[in-house]
Amino acid sequence: MLALPGVAFAEEITGRVPDASRVVSIGDSVTEIVYALGEEGRLVGRDSTSTYPDAANKLPDVGYMRALSPEGVLSINPTAIIAVEGSGPKETIEVLKKASVPFVFVPENYTAASVTEKIRIVGKSLGADDKAEKLAQRVELDLAAAQAETSNIKARKRVLFILSAHGGKILASGTKTAANGIIELAGAENAITEFQGYKPLTDESIITAKPDVILVMDRGGDHSAANADLLANKAIAATPAGEAKNIVRMGGQYLLGFGPRTAQAAHDLAKAFYGNELSQ
Repeated sequence: MLALPGVAFAEEITGRVPDASRVVSIGDSVTEIVYALGEEGRLVGRDSTSTYPDAANKLPDVGYMRALSPEGVLSINPTAIIAVEGSGPKETIEVLKKASVPFVFVPENYTAASVTEKIRIVGKSLGADDKAEKLAQRVELDLAAAQAETSNIKARKRVLFILSAHGGKILASGTKTAANGIIELAGAENAITEFQGYKPLTDESIITAKPDVILVMDRGGDHSAANADLLANKAIAATPAGEAKNIVRMGGQYLLGFGPRTAQAAHDLAKAFYGNELSQ
C-alpha cells in the first residue's frame, strides 16, 4: 500500500460528511450530479472524465479516474472525496479511503435504479438530501417514461458496442458494463453476452453475434473509428448491421455516464434504434 507522510487514517464513511466545503469529485456522473443538485460551489477539484457541464472544466484536474495518485487528490486539501466505483488504481483508492479526509464510495451498477441511488448517496454526503430526493424522483419518472417508449417493440435490435477498433482489433462490450446497461435501457439487446466487461472479438465472434446495429462513442484519438473503417472490416461487413451500414454514434459521457441525463440518452438511443416504432 502507498504511504503518505503525516496523513492520519480513518475508515471510509457513509452518509453526510462532516465538512463538505472543499469536495473533490471522482467520476463523471458524480460531478454531474453535484452540478444538477446546485451544489457545485463545494467543488475544488474533479477527475479528467468530469467534463460536463462545461463549468466543470474550470476546476483543477486531479487526473484520470482509473490512474489517480493520492498525492494529486490530496494536494488541493479537500475536506471530502466522493468517488464512483471503478476509480483507481486499487492502491490509490485504499489510501484515499483511509486518509483523514472523509471518503464516500458511490456504487455503480449500470441500471435505472443505480442512477437514482447515486443521486441520493451524493446528495446525502453533501447534506442536500431534499434536493437529491426531488432530483431522484424526477429522474426516476424520466427513466420510466424512456423505457415505456420501447414496451411495444416486438423485434428487439441486437446491438454490438465497439469500444475501440484500433489497429483493426475490435474491442467490444459484454455484460456488466455501462454500454450493456444503456443498450438495455433503450429497449435493445447486447449482441455479446458470453463474457463480462470489454474484450477483443474474433472475426467469427463478430459474425456469430449477428448485430443489427453497431454502436460506438463519438470521440477522437486512437479509439476513434470512422464508419468507413468499421465497414471495411470484413467480419463487420458480413453482419446485418454491416450490410445495412447501420452505425449509431453518441457522445461517450452522455451515452455511458449513468448520471442525471441517462433517461434522455436512453430515449435518444431508442429513437436511433427504432425510429417511428417507438410508442408515443
